[in-house]
Amino acid sequence: MELPTKIHLITAKRVLRYLQGTLNLGILYTKSNDSELKGWTDSDYAGDIDDRKSTYGYGYMYGNGAVSWSSKKQAIVTLSTTEAEFVAAASCACQRVWLRRILEQHKQTQLTGTVIFCDNTSSIKLSKNLVMYGRCKHIDVRYHFLRDLNKDGTVQMSFCSSQDQIADIMTKALKLETFCNLRAKLGMCYLIEVTR
Repeated sequence: MELPTKIHLITAKRVLRYLQGTLNLGILYTKSNDSELKGWTDSDYAGDIDDRKSTYGYGYMYGNGAVSWSSKKQAIVTLSTTEAEFVAAASCACQRVWLRRILEQHKQTQLTGTVIFCDNTSSIKLSKNLVMYGRCKHIDVRYHFLRDLNKDGTVQMSFCSSQDQIADIMTKALKLETFCNLRAKLGMCYLIEVTR
């Protein structure tokens, strides 16, 4: 905002064109037997070329539609892809605590731990294995909250392949086909087609 350039204007126009083209998109929630809360988390390692901070994103599905999602720049500079993904997963786990409390207030208590899908096997191992602590002493203590949740079974970190990683839509530029596929997996559809 202080020093806009031509690139900023082009980007703003692109966002406005996307919004104009998606006015009829929305999330349609239908009755479903799948009433488990599931999360996806991802990070782009050092994606910002100015300060080398990563952008992380997460999304939560309940039934057949997304109920919570976020994309944000990490507050710290991470030293590896594992650390960037671990920090993203910890933020995703914090959101999980809040969502489970809301579900409990609506008499939708979750009986099993919430599965959080991640496409980085090292961060999954780090969240489960305390032996790896020597390799990750530099990671801020507040992010090890994820380990406690994993240890007591309230969170289960699971691997998913990159093409099934719904949170990719929040963290990086994608090809149109991949973008539309992930958007559909979030439960987004053209509402005009549904009402006909």
